[in-house]
Amino acid sequence: MSKDSDTGGVKNDVRDASDLADLLRMHRLPEAWIAPPPVRELRELVRYRAKLVAIRSGFKAQVHAVLGKAGLLIAASDLFGVEGRQQLQKTPLAGPYAQRVASLLHLIDVLDAEEAVFAGRISEQLREHDGYRAIQALPGVGPILAAIFVAEIGDVTRFAGPEGLCSWAGLTPRHYESDAVVHRGHITKQGSKLVRWATVEAIQRKTTAKIAADRIRIEARRGKNITKIAAARKLLTLVYYGLRDGHIRALTRSGAA
Repeated sequence: MSKDSDTGGVKNDVRDASDLADLLRMHRLPEAWIAPPPVRELRELVRYRAKLVAIRSGFKAQVHAVLGKAGLLIAASDLFGVEGRQQLQKTPLAGPYAQRVASLLHLIDVLDAEEAVFAGRISEQLREHDGYRAIQALPGVGPILAAIFVAEIGDVTRFAGPEGLCSWAGLTPRHYESDAVVHRGHITKQGSKLVRWATVEAIQRKTTAKIAADRIRIEARRGKNITKIAAARKLLTLVYYGLRDGHIRALTRSGAA
Protein backbone atom coordinates (compact mmCIF):
# COMPACT_ATOMS: atom_id res chain seq x y z
CA MET A 1 0.00 0.00 0.00
CA SER A 2 1.14 3.52 -0.66
CA LYS A 3 2.23 5.70 2.22
CA ASP A 4 1.71 9.46 2.42
CA SER A 5 4.89 11.46 1.99
CA ASP A 6 4.10 13.64 5.01
CA THR A 7 4.46 10.58 7.25
CA GLY A 8 8.01 9.99 6.08
CA GLY A 9 7.14 6.93 3.95
CA VAL A 10 7.60 6.37 0.24
CA LYS A 11 4.69 7.16 -2.03
CA ASN A 12 4.53 4.39 -4.65
CA ASP A 13 1.68 5.60 -6.93
CA VAL A 14 4.06 6.95 -9.58
CA ARG A 15 6.22 3.82 -9.46
CA ASP A 16 3.14 1.55 -9.73
CA ALA A 17 1.82 3.53 -12.69
CA SER A 18 5.19 3.24 -14.43
CA ASP A 19 5.30 -0.53 -13.86
CA LEU A 20 1.79 -0.93 -15.25
CA ALA A 21 2.68 1.16 -18.31
CA ASP A 22 5.71 -1.07 -18.94
CA LEU A 23 3.57 -4.22 -18.71
CA LEU A 24 1.02 -2.69 -21.08
CA ARG A 25 3.71 -1.82 -23.66
CA MET A 26 5.06 -5.40 -23.51
CA HIS A 27 1.52 -6.83 -23.83
CA ARG A 28 1.93 -8.63 -20.52
CA LEU A 29 -0.89 -6.94 -18.65
CA PRO A 30 -3.79 -9.36 -18.12
CA GLU A 31 -7.02 -8.20 -19.71
CA ALA A 32 -10.53 -8.82 -18.43
CA TRP A 33 -13.03 -10.19 -20.92
CA ILE A 34 -16.46 -8.57 -20.82
CA ALA A 35 -19.12 -10.84 -22.26
CA PRO A 36 -21.19 -9.22 -25.05
CA PRO A 37 -24.97 -8.81 -24.55
CA PRO A 38 -25.98 -12.05 -26.37
CA VAL A 39 -23.69 -14.11 -24.13
CA ARG A 40 -24.93 -12.35 -20.98
CA GLU A 41 -28.52 -13.04 -22.02
CA LEU A 42 -27.75 -16.71 -22.63
CA ARG A 43 -26.03 -16.93 -19.26
CA GLU A 44 -29.13 -15.47 -17.62
CA LEU A 45 -31.26 -18.25 -19.08
CA VAL A 46 -28.77 -21.03 -18.31
CA ARG A 47 -28.09 -19.90 -14.74
CA TYR A 48 -31.77 -19.42 -13.97
CA ARG A 49 -32.57 -22.88 -15.29
CA ALA A 50 -29.80 -24.27 -13.07
CA LYS A 51 -31.38 -22.54 -10.06
CA LEU A 52 -34.77 -24.03 -10.90
CA VAL A 53 -33.21 -27.49 -11.03
CA ALA A 54 -31.43 -26.93 -7.70
CA ILE A 55 -34.66 -25.82 -6.01
CA ARG A 56 -36.51 -28.80 -7.49
CA SER A 57 -33.81 -31.16 -6.21
CA GLY A 58 -34.28 -29.70 -2.73
CA PHE A 59 -38.04 -30.32 -2.87
CA LYS A 60 -37.46 -33.90 -4.00
CA ALA A 61 -35.07 -34.42 -1.10
CA GLN A 62 -37.79 -33.14 1.26
CA VAL A 63 -40.25 -35.74 -0.08
CA HIS A 64 -37.74 -38.50 0.68
CA ALA A 65 -37.21 -36.99 4.14
CA VAL A 66 -40.96 -37.01 4.91
CA LEU A 67 -41.25 -40.63 3.80
CA GLY A 68 -38.30 -41.45 6.02
CA LYS A 69 -39.97 -39.80 9.02
CA ALA A 70 -43.07 -41.87 8.37
CA GLY A 71 -40.98 -45.04 8.11
CA LEU A 72 -41.93 -45.67 4.48
CA LEU A 73 -39.73 -46.93 1.67
CA ILE A 74 -40.94 -46.91 -1.92
CA ALA A 75 -39.10 -49.27 -4.25
CA ALA A 76 -38.98 -47.23 -7.45
CA SER A 77 -36.02 -46.30 -9.62
CA ASP A 78 -37.49 -42.81 -10.04
CA LEU A 79 -39.82 -41.77 -7.27
CA PHE A 80 -41.02 -38.81 -9.34
CA GLY A 81 -41.59 -40.70 -12.56
CA VAL A 82 -44.91 -42.25 -13.62
CA GLU A 83 -44.43 -45.47 -11.66
CA GLY A 84 -43.07 -43.67 -8.59
CA ARG A 85 -45.97 -41.19 -8.56
CA GLN A 86 -48.46 -44.06 -8.74
CA GLN A 87 -46.84 -45.71 -5.74
CA LEU A 88 -46.80 -42.41 -3.88
CA GLN A 89 -50.57 -42.07 -4.36
CA LYS A 90 -51.07 -45.49 -2.76
CA THR A 91 -48.75 -44.74 0.16
CA PRO A 92 -50.62 -44.60 3.51
CA LEU A 93 -49.64 -41.09 4.57
CA ALA A 94 -51.97 -39.03 6.74
CA GLY A 95 -52.24 -35.63 8.41
CA PRO A 96 -49.35 -33.17 8.06
CA TYR A 97 -47.16 -35.76 6.28
CA ALA A 98 -49.67 -36.23 3.47
CA GLN A 99 -50.28 -32.48 3.22
CA ARG A 100 -46.59 -31.69 2.99
CA VAL A 101 -45.92 -34.34 0.35
CA ALA A 102 -48.90 -33.13 -1.71
CA SER A 103 -47.62 -29.54 -1.52
CA LEU A 104 -44.08 -30.59 -2.49
CA LEU A 105 -45.31 -32.61 -5.46
CA HIS A 106 -47.33 -29.62 -6.67
CA LEU A 107 -44.26 -27.37 -6.44
CA ILE A 108 -42.15 -29.97 -8.26
CA ASP A 109 -44.71 -30.07 -11.08
CA VAL A 110 -44.63 -26.27 -11.36
CA LEU A 111 -40.82 -26.28 -11.49
CA ASP A 112 -40.87 -29.09 -14.08
CA ALA A 113 -43.00 -26.91 -16.33
CA GLU A 114 -40.85 -23.79 -15.81
CA GLU A 115 -37.62 -25.74 -16.38
CA ALA A 116 -39.01 -27.11 -19.65
CA VAL A 117 -39.86 -23.57 -20.81
CA PHE A 118 -36.35 -22.27 -20.16
CA ALA A 119 -34.70 -25.38 -21.61
CA GLY A 120 -36.69 -24.74 -24.80
CA ARG A 121 -35.60 -21.09 -24.94
CA ILE A 122 -31.96 -22.08 -24.47
CA SER A 123 -32.21 -24.70 -27.21
CA GLU A 124 -33.78 -22.17 -29.56
CA GLN A 125 -31.00 -19.65 -29.00
CA LEU A 126 -28.30 -22.26 -29.66
CA ARG A 127 -29.96 -23.96 -32.61
CA GLU A 128 -27.44 -22.56 -35.14
CA HIS A 129 -24.38 -22.75 -32.85
CA ASP A 130 -21.81 -25.11 -34.42
CA GLY A 131 -19.81 -25.54 -31.23
CA TYR A 132 -22.93 -26.36 -29.23
CA ARG A 133 -23.79 -29.19 -31.63
CA ALA A 134 -20.17 -30.39 -31.82
CA ILE A 135 -19.55 -30.86 -28.10
CA GLN A 136 -22.73 -32.91 -27.74
CA ALA A 137 -20.84 -35.62 -29.64
CA LEU A 138 -18.71 -36.02 -26.51
CA PRO A 139 -19.90 -38.92 -24.32
CA GLY A 140 -21.63 -37.59 -21.21
CA VAL A 141 -22.35 -34.15 -22.70
CA GLY A 142 -26.00 -33.60 -23.57
CA PRO A 143 -27.94 -30.44 -24.49
CA ILE A 144 -28.04 -29.07 -20.94
CA LEU A 145 -24.33 -29.48 -20.15
CA ALA A 146 -23.41 -28.25 -23.63
CA ALA A 147 -25.48 -25.09 -23.04
CA ILE A 148 -23.61 -24.49 -19.78
CA PHE A 149 -20.25 -24.74 -21.56
CA VAL A 150 -21.30 -22.36 -24.34
CA ALA A 151 -22.88 -19.78 -22.04
CA GLU A 152 -20.23 -19.71 -19.33
CA ILE A 153 -17.15 -19.93 -21.57
CA GLY A 154 -18.41 -17.47 -24.17
CA ASP A 155 -15.81 -16.74 -26.85
CA VAL A 156 -13.42 -19.65 -26.43
CA THR A 157 -10.80 -18.01 -28.67
CA ARG A 158 -10.04 -15.57 -25.84
CA PHE A 159 -7.97 -18.44 -24.43
CA ALA A 160 -4.67 -19.16 -26.21
CA GLY A 161 -5.22 -22.90 -25.73
CA PRO A 162 -7.06 -25.51 -23.66
CA GLU A 163 -4.61 -25.03 -20.79
CA GLY A 164 -5.86 -21.47 -20.35
CA LEU A 165 -9.47 -22.64 -20.31
CA CYS A 166 -8.72 -25.32 -17.70
CA SER A 167 -6.91 -22.76 -15.56
CA TRP A 168 -9.79 -20.28 -15.88
CA ALA A 169 -12.23 -23.02 -14.86
CA GLY A 170 -10.26 -23.66 -11.67
CA LEU A 171 -9.28 -27.22 -12.63
CA THR A 172 -5.52 -26.70 -12.35
CA PRO A 173 -3.54 -27.17 -9.12
CA ARG A 174 -2.09 -24.32 -7.11
CA HIS A 175 1.69 -23.89 -7.27
CA TYR A 176 3.79 -23.17 -4.21
CA GLU A 177 7.39 -22.21 -4.95
CA SER A 178 10.23 -22.02 -2.47
CA ASP A 179 13.70 -21.46 -3.89
CA ALA A 180 14.09 -24.25 -6.50
CA VAL A 181 11.33 -26.45 -5.07
CA VAL A 182 7.82 -26.41 -6.53
CA HIS A 183 4.88 -28.00 -4.71
CA ARG A 184 1.45 -28.55 -6.21
CA GLY A 185 -1.62 -28.19 -4.05
CA HIS A 186 -5.35 -28.61 -4.54
CA ILE A 187 -7.07 -27.17 -7.61
CA THR A 188 -7.72 -23.44 -7.48
CA LYS A 189 -11.53 -23.69 -7.88
CA GLN A 190 -11.53 -20.24 -9.48
CA GLY A 191 -13.68 -19.24 -12.44
CA SER A 192 -17.11 -20.63 -13.22
CA LYS A 193 -18.52 -23.10 -10.71
CA LEU A 194 -21.04 -24.21 -13.34
CA VAL A 195 -18.28 -25.15 -15.80
CA ARG A 196 -16.45 -27.19 -13.14
CA TRP A 197 -19.69 -28.92 -12.14
CA ALA A 198 -20.66 -29.63 -15.75
CA THR A 199 -17.23 -31.05 -16.58
CA VAL A 200 -17.13 -33.39 -13.57
CA GLU A 201 -20.77 -34.35 -14.10
CA ALA A 202 -20.06 -35.31 -17.71
CA ILE A 203 -17.06 -37.55 -16.97
CA GLN A 204 -19.01 -39.32 -14.21
CA ARG A 205 -21.85 -40.12 -16.62
CA LYS A 206 -19.79 -41.44 -19.50
CA THR A 207 -16.56 -40.56 -21.26
CA THR A 208 -14.40 -41.37 -24.25
CA ALA A 209 -12.44 -44.62 -24.45
CA LYS A 210 -9.16 -42.68 -24.28
CA ILE A 211 -10.13 -40.75 -21.15
CA ALA A 212 -11.48 -43.94 -19.53
CA ALA A 213 -8.17 -45.71 -20.18
CA ASP A 214 -6.24 -42.74 -18.78
CA ARG A 215 -8.41 -42.76 -15.66
CA ILE A 216 -7.57 -46.40 -14.97
CA ARG A 217 -3.87 -45.73 -15.48
CA ILE A 218 -3.75 -42.58 -13.33
CA GLU A 219 -5.98 -43.98 -10.56
CA ALA A 220 -3.53 -46.82 -9.96
CA ARG A 221 -0.85 -44.23 -9.09
CA ARG A 222 -2.64 -41.15 -7.78
CA GLY A 223 -6.04 -42.14 -6.35
CA LYS A 224 -9.65 -41.44 -7.36
CA ASN A 225 -9.88 -37.71 -6.58
CA ILE A 226 -6.83 -36.70 -8.61
CA THR A 227 -7.94 -39.05 -11.39
CA LYS A 228 -11.36 -37.39 -11.56
CA ILE A 229 -9.86 -33.92 -11.94
CA ALA A 230 -7.36 -35.12 -14.54
CA ALA A 231 -10.20 -36.66 -16.55
CA ALA A 232 -12.19 -33.42 -16.22
CA ARG A 233 -9.26 -31.44 -17.68
CA LYS A 234 -9.00 -33.86 -20.61
CA LEU A 235 -12.72 -33.50 -21.32
CA LEU A 236 -12.57 -29.70 -21.07
CA THR A 237 -9.69 -29.80 -23.56
CA LEU A 238 -11.99 -31.57 -26.04
CA VAL A 239 -14.71 -29.01 -25.28
CA TYR A 240 -12.23 -26.24 -26.11
CA TYR A 241 -11.49 -27.64 -29.56
CA GLY A 242 -15.14 -28.44 -30.20
CA LEU A 243 -16.20 -24.87 -29.46
CA ARG A 244 -13.28 -23.42 -31.41
CA ASP A 245 -13.49 -25.60 -34.53
CA GLY A 246 -17.15 -26.65 -34.64
CA HIS A 247 -16.14 -30.31 -34.62
CA ILE A 248 -13.91 -32.65 -32.59
CA ARG A 249 -11.21 -34.31 -34.65
CA ALA A 250 -10.18 -36.72 -31.89
CA LEU A 251 -13.56 -38.46 -32.10
CA THR A 252 -13.32 -38.62 -35.90
CA ARG A 253 -9.94 -40.37 -35.68
CA SER A 254 -11.26 -42.82 -33.09
CA GLY A 255 -14.24 -43.66 -35.30
CA ALA A 256 -12.00 -44.16 -38.34
CA ALA A 257 -9.79 -46.54 -36.43
